[in-house]
Amino acid sequence: MFLASLVEPSFGLIFWMTLSFLAVMYILAKFAWKPILNGLREREASIEDALNEAKKAREEMAAMTLRNEDLMRDAREEREVLLKEARDIRDKEIAAAKTRAKAESDAILARAREDIRNEKMAAITEMKNQVAELSIQVAERLLKEKLSGAAAQQALVDKVMTEADLRKS
Repeated sequence: MFLASLVEPSFGLIFWMTLSFLAVMYILAKFAWKPILNGLREREASIEDALNEAKKAREEMAAMTLRNEDLMRDAREEREVLLKEARDIRDKEIAAAKTRAKAESDAILARAREDIRNEKMAAITEMKNQVAELSIQVAERLLKEKLSGAAAQQALVDKVMTEADLRKS
């Protein structure tokens, strides 16, 4: 019977069970559900904010990646320009150095040629002086031998005077 009374609900039992259920629902709604629902809403909002921030972060990362690629491309182009300028400067410096070296070597060659010509002229002049000196010495010796006597000297003087008279006339 006890079992039968539990299986058959009575009006009073249903009333008090309903009243207890409603009281528990009211207390839960008043004190528990609002904080729980507010906590859930806050949690949902924070999750949504986190997702939005993650999306923004992904977009920013993509934009940064593009900017980095642009910067890398610009840096490569600038490096190429700098290397080209450096090669051009190097080539100009080499050409200028070659030009200076050629000018210096030409100047040295010109000075050397001038020195050689001067030395040659000096040697020729010296040789002419030596030949003239030798000729004078030879002529002097020859004259001394031929004009060793007074008669030979007088004959030479007469010959020179007649040649001089012939030239005047």
